[in-house]
Amino acid sequence: MATATRTITINDPVGIHARPAAQFATAVAGSGCTVTIAKGDGAAVAANSILSIMGLGVKNGDSVTITVDGDNAEEVADNLVNTLVAAN
Repeated sequence: MATATRTITINDPVGIHARPAAQFATAVAGSGCTVTIAKGDGAAVAANSILSIMGLGVKNGDSVTITVDGDNAEEVADNLVNTLVAAN
């Protein structure tokens, strides 16, 4: 099993709100991998939970780190970053 990590900066004036959190959680659920997301140096939360993602309180300019464990982790990580960037 592989692990991939990506760190990105959120460039949405309202941060990660309900719609991007839902789109990201849906993509995670369909990935077949175990995925966590963390704000800055904070604790990671399950990325398949909209409430957990929104509970991070990610604002414009904050960095988030996405960690993917599973088959095709690199590809899944890239796809999830694209999902999050497109949703913002």
